[in-house]
Amino acid sequence: MVEIEHWNTLRMKIYIGENDRYAGKPLYKAIIEKLREMGVAGATVYRAMAGFGKKSRMHESDVLRLSTDLPIVIEVVDRGYRIEEAINGIKPMIKDCMITVEPVIVVWVGSREEIKKFENDAVREV
Repeated sequence: MVEIEHWNTLRMKIYIGENDRYAGKPLYKAIIEKLREMGVAGATVYRAMAGFGKKSRMHESDVLRLSTDLPIVIEVVDRGYRIEEAINGIKPMIKDCMITVEPVIVVWVGSREEIKKFENDAVREV
């Protein structure tokens, strides 16, 4: 079954560096652990091959270097109120990053039970 949903669903992207740390562990791991603890629908971590940030310093993958500070992007799609909670939950962990949020349309491919659970969650927003 496929359904297209037009509820208040947002995509958050968190841009950090591979070498960023929090509480002795890689920041991206600390963030996704926190997001999971908060009950966010899911998160995906992407490691970029190249990029630059506000300081215009290039970060790129190089075969000759074993250690690099590549860009990391954490992507999360969930209800608007959950994204807002997530931002408030992770902000204290981050000292320098960029977070973007944009509306998305979710196309559900799954069982009626999964879709019903998502619909029931929508009632909480009203």
